[in-house]
Amino acid sequence: MPRPARCPILVAVFAIFCAAGPCLMAADGAVASRPSATVSYILIGFAGGFERRDSPRHGPVKLAQRIRQNLPTGDVIEVFENRRRRAAYKTILRLLDSNHDGVLSNQEKSQARIILFGHSWGASAVVMLSRELDRAGIPVLLTVQVDSIEKPWQRDKVIPDNVAEAVNFYQPHGLLHGRAKIIAADDSRTQILGNYRFDYRKEPVQCSGGSWFQHVFTPSHLQSNCDPHLWSEVEGLVRQQMEPQPAIVGAIPFF
Repeated sequence: MPRPARCPILVAVFAIFCAAGPCLMAADGAVASRPSATVSYILIGFAGGFERRDSPRHGPVKLAQRIRQNLPTGDVIEVFENRRRRAAYKTILRLLDSNHDGVLSNQEKSQARIILFGHSWGASAVVMLSRELDRAGIPVLLTVQVDSIEKPWQRDKVIPDNVAEAVNFYQPHGLLHGRAKIIAADDSRTQILGNYRFDYRKEPVQCSGGSWFQHVFTPSHLQSNCDPHLWSEVEGLVRQQMEPQPAIVGAIPFF
């Protein structure tokens, strides 16, 4: 929770501003609208590499834009730079704090419906954030890693046991290639939906944008970011979590 403003005048101005509608301080210091008590699903995406959270050609950003077009009232979806994991964590806490008392009760934690997804460093950030939520006693419905690349001090292989389901998409070629396998810290708590391999040397996709370095030295990693089929699979998994359908005997598997 942010510290109260030191200046009484600023406090008064802030109070008047909020009188028109409840508000709070966002993680970056900006004024943001207070989370609604009806928040249902919280979807958090992480951009890879040095991509910005609003990069128009980036996979997680485009996915968020598509889902946001028909997002039910009360659901929230946001994308963060992978280095802004702390801001994402604070955002989740604010959204779960339905009575706005600054403390999450066990009931508020148990009502969490959180889905995390990311690409490259952003995929590794998904696992790191899941661990932070685990330490806080907050469950996660689904984590999705796309060509996950861990930073030196991170571990993106083992999925913590607060995660109900996790899935991993990767490609094996180039200087940068994703983790080939994720595992559950506790198989009885977490279901690994699969580790799915994409081979862009066999089935390349066209990517606009990207630096010359990416096109020359890490083309497959770049293609995992822009592959419409891969991100369609991710979108299907996310929407399936948000709109669960009863199982049909003999149905064709999703993948």
